[in-house]
Amino acid sequence: MSNPDENIAARRPRRKRKNYSLLILAVGIFLFGVAAGTVYFVLRPVTLRIAVGPPGSDDQKLVQLLAQTFANERSPIRLAPITTAGATESIALFSTGKTDLAIARGDLNLPAYAESVAILRKNVVVLWAPSGLAPKGSKKTPTPKIKGIDELPGHRIGVIGRSEANVTLLRVILTESGVNPDKVAVTQFATSQIAELARDQTLDAFMAVGPLDSKITADAIAATATARGEPKFLPIDVSETIAKKHPLYEAEEIPGSIFASSPARPEDKIDTVSVNHLIIAPKSLSDAAVGAFARQLFTVRHELARELPTAAKIEKPDTDKDAALPAHQGAAAYIDGTERTFLEKYSDYIWGVILLLSGLGSGGAWLQHYWRRDEREQYVAHRENLLDLLARARKAETPEELTEMQGEADAVLREALDCYEDGAIQEDDLSVLGLALEQFHHAITDRRLTLGTSPAAGAARVRVG
Repeated sequence: MSNPDENIAARRPRRKRKNYSLLILAVGIFLFGVAAGTVYFVLRPVTLRIAVGPPGSDDQKLVQLLAQTFANERSPIRLAPITTAGATESIALFSTGKTDLAIARGDLNLPAYAESVAILRKNVVVLWAPSGLAPKGSKKTPTPKIKGIDELPGHRIGVIGRSEANVTLLRVILTESGVNPDKVAVTQFATSQIAELARDQTLDAFMAVGPLDSKITADAIAATATARGEPKFLPIDVSETIAKKHPLYEAEEIPGSIFASSPARPEDKIDTVSVNHLIIAPKSLSDAAVGAFARQLFTVRHELARELPTAAKIEKPDTDKDAALPAHQGAAAYIDGTERTFLEKYSDYIWGVILLLSGLGSGGAWLQHYWRRDEREQYVAHRENLLDLLARARKAETPEELTEMQGEADAVLREALDCYEDGAIQEDDLSVLGLALEQFHHAITDRRLTLGTSPAAGAARVRVG
């Protein structure tokens, strides 16, 4: 007697079961890795290099404190300070792309693509002339040799600071005041040469550029007062004109007694000009990075002021598009409240990922259907075989044929269950096969009754045979 399984194999190729578990696991791990990598890329801290100098200056102390605070608070922006000899070297690094941010005065020779992120402070110009020492025993204050800027031609001015920007600023002041700059001699002194400045008798006036509470400026005024007599502060009456014609400068006032209260230095407020001391960034630097940096900076400035008072002077830059030094778009968006939220920034990417995953899901379903098309075809063959067995059962001539058909039906059922486990067919398909099997068994039972044998007897005869 032939084997039922061999009969089915003769009519169709044996189904090769395919296991897709490892492939699905690999795809799942890949998609998880892509998602995790995307989240890490979006949320990872961004480190910005910032050039600052000279060593030991208030600017360097501020940047180091900012870097430490950002790191301690696990902020999304971190700072990597680059110490330089001064603003000139900082701008050189900035111009060659070796730093992302730099601290410099707004009137220095900045690249055209430099934009402001924050104003660290305003540096004001202070001009004064010595009045001369009073004779011993005399209570009368000597009359200063120079009483105004218009009296500077033919005299020498001592300028504190080696920066060429200070000399350029002085020439602007002289020109707008109606004085030929070429008729005024200039000698520059380092900030460490205050004593030499005060003792130099060839100097008829002095100039300093720095914040109103600058220790260097206050020390220079006090030193010249001791060596040359009380200062006569020279007002810059054309400060408004300078601000209009040279937008990098602003009109400012020096309050009375700001440098000393007894005696009052100056006795009353005087007009002057100021220039911003800035954090600058290239226009090409990411708006998101600059905006996040500006937000962190203005959030912690008051906290930093407890440890470093100069932090309290940090101001927001002018966001007007026609500003002399425009604000970086990222900083301007934060200041003007036009920053986009996370969803606004990445909504296109999020929808793109959703569409991609949807497409991958559809593609996976199609591939699954394609890979299992052979199993689907086998299911159809099983169904047709079962219907064929049903027809043959009604015409069987011997109990042995019925027993053989039952074996074939069992094999069909086993194959169908395998297809169901692999996902090649659905539960509805299995229900159809179940209905056909039920009809088949009814047909077997009816035929055995017709042939005059019971199922048990038929089975016994098969075993004996």
